[in-house]
Amino acid sequence: MIITPDLAEPAQRGLCTDCGLSRMKNAKDCGRACQFIAPDYPAMEEQVHGRARREGDERFFGPFHAMHRARLTPATEGAQWTGITTALGAQLLTDGAVEAVLTMVPDAHDRWRPVPALITDPEGMAAARGMRMGYAPLLALLEEAQARGFSRLAVIGIPCQIYALRRLEKQLGLEALYVIGTPCSDNTTTENFHSFLALLDEDPDSITYLEFRADYRVELRYADGRVRFIPFLSLPISDLPQDFFPLTCRTCVDYTNALADITVGYMGGEGDQWLLVRNARGAEILAALGDRIVLSAPGSAGKRAGAVKGFIANTARAAGGLPLRRMPDWLRPVVSWLQPRTGPRGLEFARARLEMKAAETILHLRRQMPARVKNMVPGHVWDIAAPYDLTPEPGERRDDSAP
Repeated sequence: MIITPDLAEPAQRGLCTDCGLSRMKNAKDCGRACQFIAPDYPAMEEQVHGRARREGDERFFGPFHAMHRARLTPATEGAQWTGITTALGAQLLTDGAVEAVLTMVPDAHDRWRPVPALITDPEGMAAARGMRMGYAPLLALLEEAQARGFSRLAVIGIPCQIYALRRLEKQLGLEALYVIGTPCSDNTTTENFHSFLALLDEDPDSITYLEFRADYRVELRYADGRVRFIPFLSLPISDLPQDFFPLTCRTCVDYTNALADITVGYMGGEGDQWLLVRNARGAEILAALGDRIVLSAPGSAGKRAGAVKGFIANTARAAGGLPLRRMPDWLRPVVSWLQPRTGPRGLEFARARLEMKAAETILHLRRQMPARVKNMVPGHVWDIAAPYDLTPEPGERRDDSAP
């Protein structure tokens, strides 16, 4: 069974990705649960994982017990990668570990629009396969789950949803909660995403699949079976309106979903998926797949500093209202050929993206909401940005131990 009830309208708020919390009866919980008000990652990581992040790669990716390259075998037909995320949800239902999985399915009239759903049987997880773009009030269905008496729940969500979920966790009264996180950044409205697809192809409605890959290309699949790859540098990013990505997504401080039990993404996978097992429950979730999942050690190659510095320079221009610097057309094919061969790959690619997101957060908040920098930028973001001379100015950093 797939449950997709009608939802209340969201409360009108400034910085909001409509995680669903403002649609619930006690919408005032947003004040203490929202990632975009005053996130406290040290305290929340301690609550969820038993400790805060340490030095080394945890400074970038958050606490973890193990990190893997991974693929499901055989791959699930119609999945975004090989189908690990939906397989995890289906296995939890099969094993009886949970009574329902709270996740996203496509809108009946628009394959790209996410709709929150409670799925109660393993076969129903097939409906959750694939990528969707847009704001999705996932957490609003927590009330539906409670009304139906579900006490063992799995949630598959993006960072802003999972942060709010963890802040509410103790009051939900669940017997068990399994949290499968996916990385997220640069979300936009579904309407904006359709405009982006129209820039990529004359027949955007024929596109059935889009994925940003770790080899610096976007993969498109079409209804007629065609597959097309577009180098990142050939994407029409500079043709998008300045508000295409909302300020919330340009100031996201948790790209890797650090409060999930297990994070399933692509950045460090080098063509496979990238798994971060964050705690004992995450290990339990992964172990349930048995020999259906193939694991190997993630690699790391190339150097990220040059790419990050170039990104920061362009972001500083954009934050200041200046046009992005366009690479000459003749140079694009050369750099597109070099990037997957000499640029950061594997974990170095992932570290580069985290440094870029840290810089983007600081630069855009300083420009558009300077009074919010103190409360919205956690200590680990300042630490990641420090090698690029982005350090707190007076009054910009709060005591990380403060509640």
